[in-house]
Amino acid sequence: MIRKFIHLHSLREWLFIFTILAIATVLLPLFNILVPEESVLHVPNYMFALMGKYLCYALVALAIDLIWGYTGILSLGHGVFFSAGGYAMGMYLMRSVGKEGVYKSDLPDFMVFLDWKELPWYWYGFDSFIFTLLVILILPALFAFTFGYFAFKSRIKGVYFAIITQAMTFALMLLFFRNETGFGGNNGLTDFKRILGYSLQEPSTKMSLYIITAIILFLSYILSRYVVQSKLGRVLTAIRDAESRVMFSGYNTVHYKLFIWTLSAFLCGIAGALYVPQVGIINPSEMQPSNSIEMAIWVAVGGRGTLSGALVGAGLVNGAKSWFTVAAPDYWLYFLGTLFIVVTLYFPKGFTGIFARFNSKEKSKEST
Repeated sequence: MIRKFIHLHSLREWLFIFTILAIATVLLPLFNILVPEESVLHVPNYMFALMGKYLCYALVALAIDLIWGYTGILSLGHGVFFSAGGYAMGMYLMRSVGKEGVYKSDLPDFMVFLDWKELPWYWYGFDSFIFTLLVILILPALFAFTFGYFAFKSRIKGVYFAIITQAMTFALMLLFFRNETGFGGNNGLTDFKRILGYSLQEPSTKMSLYIITAIILFLSYILSRYVVQSKLGRVLTAIRDAESRVMFSGYNTVHYKLFIWTLSAFLCGIAGALYVPQVGIINPSEMQPSNSIEMAIWVAVGGRGTLSGALVGAGLVNGAKSWFTVAAPDYWLYFLGTLFIVVTLYFPKGFTGIFARFNSKEKSKEST
């Protein structure tokens, strides 16, 4: 099975993947540790939190590409699964604060401020990292499985499915904004101190989280590549192109769509859990519909149905967002809207499609 998987990819592609991983996990940390701060080649500490955030976004884009690019399921609600993993990690980090908070109480500071007398039952267990890890892995996938089962069984698809997912994330966002739900309301969860006993303010912790995120993204890419290159992936692509024909061929498309939908939510939950300790906050704004729409734009810009294009799109769009929020914050949404329109009309295969077209022209010139 492994030989078949490796055979499907050229040695050049694998070399490129491992080179990028080595640069991200070895070279950049070395440039931070060994190169003097006054040097141009020095990688500052703040860059690891920023790049770690981008890698989390890339993992989300990878998850969306699995369902949209390869299966034709457009979701405008993946912010829910991202936030589910993020809130689970945030609850663990809040419990880890203990009595080091502002109010010196066993309860999180926001609960003391809101005059809560005891910890809600659904916060129990989050003082354990193992329990938290299980929740991160199970909760988003379980919620996605339940939602997807009823949606796919009812044969809801296309724009109707996208609208339902958007309504889902909007409803949950409003729920989490309420103080009585016990998740910090509008402010969310923040002011984290440590993870597994290590201070989140230490540069070494930030670097470690960044390296862990890079490795998990790499493993997720390998898993996703294996899925789309397998027989399962070919069935998913067939469902995207002509689901009725797949059904007439004897396949139960509900099972296939439910599997890839659950896997996508699973990856999103992991991304959210990695995002929170590096950014330092999780609040209901992560569930607002515009965020989920922006996630889909990452995939569209990079190139649907390519996996690597999703990673590129997440990096390009979020890099541009970071620049605009500093240089011209009022024009960011105009730029994002224009970019999406231009890509949709003139470059439907995204940036990877442009490079593929360029390479094909170069090869045709060489052959002639």
